[in-house]
Amino acid sequence: MPAKQMLPGRRPSAARAQGRKRPAAGAGRSAGRGPLARFRRTQEQVRKAWDRPLTAYYLIFGSSLLITVLGLVMVYSASMIKALQLGLGDAYFFKKQFLAALIGACLLFAASRMPVKLHRALSYPVLAGTLFLMALVQVPGIGVSINGNQNWISLGGPFMLQPSEFGKLALILWGADLLARKGDKNLLSQWKHLLVPLVPVAFLLLGLIMLGGDMGTAMILGAILFGLLWLAGAPTRLFVGVLAFAGVIVALLIKTSPHRMDRLSCLGATEPGKNDLCWQAVHGIYALASGGWFGSGLGASVEKWGQLPEAHTDFIFAITGEELGLAGTLSVLALFAALGYAGIRVAGRTEDSFVRFAAGGVTTWITAQAVINIGAVLGLLPIAGVPLPLFSYGGSALLPTMFAVGLLIAFAREEPAARAALAMRQPKTGWRRTGVRWKSMRRRVKKRPSGER
Repeated sequence: MPAKQMLPGRRPSAARAQGRKRPAAGAGRSAGRGPLARFRRTQEQVRKAWDRPLTAYYLIFGSSLLITVLGLVMVYSASMIKALQLGLGDAYFFKKQFLAALIGACLLFAASRMPVKLHRALSYPVLAGTLFLMALVQVPGIGVSINGNQNWISLGGPFMLQPSEFGKLALILWGADLLARKGDKNLLSQWKHLLVPLVPVAFLLLGLIMLGGDMGTAMILGAILFGLLWLAGAPTRLFVGVLAFAGVIVALLIKTSPHRMDRLSCLGATEPGKNDLCWQAVHGIYALASGGWFGSGLGASVEKWGQLPEAHTDFIFAITGEELGLAGTLSVLALFAALGYAGIRVAGRTEDSFVRFAAGGVTTWITAQAVINIGAVLGLLPIAGVPLPLFSYGGSALLPTMFAVGLLIAFAREEPAARAALAMRQPKTGWRRTGVRWKSMRRRVKKRPSGER
């Protein structure tokens, strides 16, 4: 036998034993318990939780609920002084907004439970009804003008309706159904099918809105149109051409309106200026600046005492910054970011073309409106007069927005993985059609054909 060959069970030589270094006691455990290991485990857990089928469903429901509830609180805080100045109760605007939120919750629940086919069937009636109401606004004696914009219909008493807010929802439903049907026939690669009749109908809605002078709502409608065209796969040169045309139209509308020119001149203003033209923009910045990190306290705003116009509507974000500080405003931004991400996720993961177009359109609507409103409060964009979605006072804006959120919830539930996860959560006890019945002593008894036990 060779000298180097070892017998079974024989210990290795001392040199070889020294060459093999045993790990120190507890080295494996300490490596698994280090900060880097804990960070990696946390990262993996977050990634798994983020990839769960119901993540989008919970994000949409949770973020929209929190935005609405926080909005109700801030509407009450920002509007109480205005209500008292008008000789009304301090909770006057809050009660109206709360009633609108209750109706909107019913619409949200109904929309979240409707099948996709029913949503598609509603697209044409919703569009026709919205066009009729928007045309009715321009009839003398029926339409009501507020702040120079004739976009309202009186419903009797203190209740008003703004049909242009429902035009956003109508364009999304009808446009998504139209593009989905054309996509199923492989017609969207042709320009005429991509643009007609989507763009002419959108321009009809824009024209009716601009007749009332509401450029802010027209901007949101234009953003929805661009979002639908982008989701439909419109080429880049088409976007460049349409953007150039829209830019010329917007420039003409601003140039021919002294009021809009004044708003444009207030970008980045730090002083009210001549004749207090920039009063609202500047006092919005004052409100945000005085809030600090955590605000002056809920209800302790100074600017809402008549200094800041539209404190409970278009500039409610400024009052939020004054009373809740940077922490409150960042929380609102995070909630809108979560809602926008969830909408993009629903649109990106579905195989139904209608769901993709509708979810993308709703996400574009809410995100663009939030950006325009917050940008105006921060002095980065001209004041467009659009409310913060789900947050500002206004039932006409709240109702269609909550219905649109219900759409997103319905689409999130319709994902195959989400549908399977929800089905697994159904209760497995109770009455069944399996011949098993429950007795009062909580004892299961099998039914037998002869009736014996």
